[in-house]
Amino acid sequence: MSVSARYVFRPGDAGYDEELAGFQTGFVLRPGLVVGATGAEDVRAAVAYAAGRGLPVSVQATGHGLPGAIDGGVLITTRRMDAGRIDPGARIARVAAGVRWGQVVEAAAPHGLAPLNGSAPGVGAVSYTLGGGLGILAREFGWTADHVRSLDVVTADGALRQVTAASDPELYGGLLGGGHGLGVVTALEVGLVPVARLYGGAIAFDGAVTDPAAVLRTYAEWTATLPDAVTSSLAALVHPDLPVLPPHLRGRYVLSVRVAFTGDAAEGERLVAPLRAIGPALADSLREMPYTESHTIHSDPDFPHAYWGDGIMVSELDVAAATSVLELTGPKAGRMAVVQLNHLGGALARKRPNSVPYREAGFLVRALYPLGDDGTEAVRALHARVEAALPPRTLGRAVNFAFGDGQRGEGLYDPETRKRLTGLKANLDPANLFRRY
Repeated sequence: MSVSARYVFRPGDAGYDEELAGFQTGFVLRPGLVVGATGAEDVRAAVAYAAGRGLPVSVQATGHGLPGAIDGGVLITTRRMDAGRIDPGARIARVAAGVRWGQVVEAAAPHGLAPLNGSAPGVGAVSYTLGGGLGILAREFGWTADHVRSLDVVTADGALRQVTAASDPELYGGLLGGGHGLGVVTALEVGLVPVARLYGGAIAFDGAVTDPAAVLRTYAEWTATLPDAVTSSLAALVHPDLPVLPPHLRGRYVLSVRVAFTGDAAEGERLVAPLRAIGPALADSLREMPYTESHTIHSDPDFPHAYWGDGIMVSELDVAAATSVLELTGPKAGRMAVVQLNHLGGALARKRPNSVPYREAGFLVRALYPLGDDGTEAVRALHARVEAALPPRTLGRAVNFAFGDGQRGEGLYDPETRKRLTGLKANLDPANLFRRY
C-alpha cells in the first residue's frame, strides 16, 4: 500500500506494540495492520486498503479511549499528525487529528484566547470534539462540538472531504457527536473564546471528618443557584496509600468540588462561600489563575494506566440516589472507584445542528474504576449497581466517557439521534467499514 513503510506495522514487526501503546493500558489490541499516519493522504490510503479487503477501520490518537472492534482489521494512529495553527482575528484553531489540547491552550494564550478543552491537557482535541466535548467552561459556552466550523474527513469511499454546516449539513451534524463512525476526521477548525484568566480550583474535604452526604447535599443546593459562567463538578474517591501522593491524600476518602468561573476573583470568592462553609477543608486551591493553569483545577493523572468506566446522563440530581452511589463506590467498595458528578445545563442545553445527545440532562454521573489482576468482571458488577441506583432520572450514556465499553452501543444516543446516524451510516458506509453503530 502507498503509505511510508516506516510507519506500517503488522503483528510481530519491530515497533508494532509501541505503535499501539496509548494512555489506556487495560485492553489488548491486535489489529492486523497499524498505519502511523503522517497526513490525510496516509489516511486515504489506509481506508482504501481496508475497503478493498473488507476489513474494519478504527482510529487512535492518544489512546485515552478504545478504538473499537479492530482485531484483524486496520488501525490508523494519528499521533504524528500534530500540526495546528491559531487565527487570532477569526478566533479559530485549526487542529490536525493528533493535536492534544495542551498544545492548543499554549498556542492560543498569547492572543488572549482559549479553546473549549477538557480537564486533561494530554487528550486529543479531535476525538474529544467528535464525542461532543464537555469542557471546563461548558456551562457558559456549550459543547465544544457546537463551535466547529469545518471538518476534513476521509469517508468509506476513500474521498477526502471538507465538510461545513453549509456544504453538507447532514454529514456535518452526524460527525459532531457521532464520532468516527462515519469516517476518519483528519483535521477540524474550531472556535476559540476570549478567556485569558479565570477564577477556579478545588476545595477538598476528608470524608472521615465531614459527612459525605452533607457535602453532596450542599453541592446540589449550591449548583441550583449558579450563573452559567460557573462550571463545576464533585469528585469522590478513596486515594491509595502510596508515597507518590501528597501525605494529606494518602489512604483518605476525599470529596472535591472543582470550580471554573470566568468572572472576577471577588465575585468568585462570594460564589464559593457556601462551599467553604461546609466544614474544614483538607485542601483549598481556589484562586485567580491564567487559563494556561486551568488543568490544575482537576489535576487529572498524566501517566498511562488501566481503567474501565462509563458516564450516565441524568435529568436532575437526586440527592438520595447520588448518596447511594457514593456509598457503593466509597470506602466500603473494597476497590478504588472514582465518581464525578458534572453539573450541566446552561449553554449545554441549547439546541445545535449536530448529534450531541441528551442536551436536557442536568448532570453527568461519571464512574471510573482502575483495573487490577481481576480484570473487568468485578468493576462491571459494581457499576451495574451504580446504574441501578439512578433511575428513573437516567436519560442515557455519555459517548466520551464510555471508557473500555464503547462497543456497548445501547443508551449512547436517544432514539431520534440514533435513527438519523443509522441512516447516514447506511448511505455513507453500507459495508460498515467504521464499525461504531
